Amino acid sequence: MRQFYAFLVLTLLSGLGLMSNSAFAANPQLVFETNRGDFIVELYPDKAPKTVANFMQYVNTGFYNDTIFHRVINRFMIQGGGFTANMTEKTTRAPIVNEAGNGLRNEIGTLAMARTADPDSATAQFFINLENNQFLNYQSPDPELIGYCVFGRVLKGIDVVREIAATPTGNAGPYSDVPKSAIVIHHVKLNTQPL
Repeated sequence: MRQFYAFLVLTLLSGLGLMSNSAFAANPQLVFETNRGDFIVELYPDKAPKTVANFMQYVNTGFYNDTIFHRVINRFMIQGGGFTANMTEKTTRAPIVNEAGNGLRNEIGTLAMARTADPDSATAQFFINLENNQFLNYQSPDPELIGYCVFGRVLKGIDVVREIAATPTGNAGPYSDVPKSAIVIHHVKLNTQPL
């Protein structure tokens, strides 16, 4: 009889997912390998499912390999994911819906999607906040107040991010705040040893 009850308890726990590793699966973590050092980010698919799915598609196809941080403004943010070292813009997939109203805020070390004035124009470019940029946060569904979608944060290597932020910048054609020495993202990959 005891064996039956033990089996029943195990079956119930398993059915509830309490015995499954996937029930405790951590958020995906990515390693950004750059020519200034590596950093690790954690993504939040529960808060920004479409944004994270879109980002992971770019990661999985190697889109970010050998792109650069092309816009760097110290004490504000570093932006990358769309240009090669010769400032050629990469072709992207269709834009995604803005998930900025997910409760996450543009705080120090968070990862957010870059976009144009159109709230639903984000494709591949992203930025990392260097400060608590409250003016980028969601305020309302109004296109001018919808904000920028946060979908992750830096877990390790914020010192690398700050080093990137401190690099001298200038103009490159029509673009401003471009690092004078290319800051290259060699590779973005899934972290096989999560923190």
